[in-house]
Amino acid sequence: MQKKSLAVGVVLALAALVARADITVGVNVSATGPAASLGIPEKNTFALMPTSIAGQKINYIILDDASDTTTAVKNTRKFISENKVDVIVGSTITPNSLAMIDIAAEAETPMISMAASARIVDPANPKVKWVFKTPQNDVQMSTAIVEHMTNAGVKTVAFIGFADAYGEGWSQEFTKIAEARKLKIVANERYNRADTSVTGQVLKILSAKPDAVLIAGSGTPAALPQKTLKEKGYTGKFYQTHGVANMDFMRVCGKDCEGTFLPAGPVLVAGQLPDGNPIKKVALAYVAKYEAAHGKGSTSTFGAHAWDAGLLLANAVPVALKKAKPGSKEFRAALRDALEGLKDVTVSHGIVNMSAQDHLGFDQRARVMVVIENGVWKLLK
Repeated sequence: MQKKSLAVGVVLALAALVARADITVGVNVSATGPAASLGIPEKNTFALMPTSIAGQKINYIILDDASDTTTAVKNTRKFISENKVDVIVGSTITPNSLAMIDIAAEAETPMISMAASARIVDPANPKVKWVFKTPQNDVQMSTAIVEHMTNAGVKTVAFIGFADAYGEGWSQEFTKIAEARKLKIVANERYNRADTSVTGQVLKILSAKPDAVLIAGSGTPAALPQKTLKEKGYTGKFYQTHGVANMDFMRVCGKDCEGTFLPAGPVLVAGQLPDGNPIKKVALAYVAKYEAAHGKGSTSTFGAHAWDAGLLLANAVPVALKKAKPGSKEFRAALRDALEGLKDVTVSHGIVNMSAQDHLGFDQRARVMVVIENGVWKLLK
């Protein structure tokens, strides 16, 4: 009788443990390699995340893919097969995020990317049913750049971008919008993230004599074409993408950054936003929290992409918990559905309204245009 009672007690204890199973979040960031200036603030931000949501404990397992696609795939497989995660957040960059999609979809595990390309959540791909993202699309940001160029009297543009999915996505989207607005693209060049010279590409751009140059890179490697163009005497307008919105880029580019225009998420200039902007309060809260841990001026838009992933989960998890317990296939499906159903969620980069056709959920409020003046970001009114 005593053995039977003990067995019943063990079963009940195990059942209680299952009922209280923690939510496990697998986080894949590019904290080393060419994209480190993006991945490090993301990694730092996860240390600031809440450790529970709706009374449920959250465990974050953080792995570094070293800006390498193969490692990103390996990490994703580990999350699913060994860690049994309920959701994946990552990666930092577009090529790695695209490589992770097949694995997440096959395992029916929701994934929130922190990379920019619209292809990551392209509704034409049925696999992205499981994939969401927090950064603004290259489509949205291309539109902002083209509008600024046309208003500034730019007629001809040269493009130079990464020789990967990020650069190609920007080339395709920018070209479509530029051509529609009668901007002539007079050069289209590529370079690798780890390259140390772009002299050949820059000489071709100079020979085309463009009014402006758009550099489609991210992090510190995006400084190389701009510094080389300046060195070779180019005096036209410079545009960068939101992939450079951090102080590491400013540090590397230095005085050669002055006067550069770029679109960015509102969090980059949170303190300069009008008081009536609904995003300002949330953006400033993140800035305050991050800078309390890492020092004044340390905030970047990339860390904010991670923070926004946490805000999406904070809103979706309570809904999913009503339908299933963490650690189960049913919970992963419920969490996916809850993410897709999010409406009017204010995050540090914008206001999210998800749908089956839109797994980003941002509108024009998620972007501003800024200029670099005296080594700081200045909001353009």
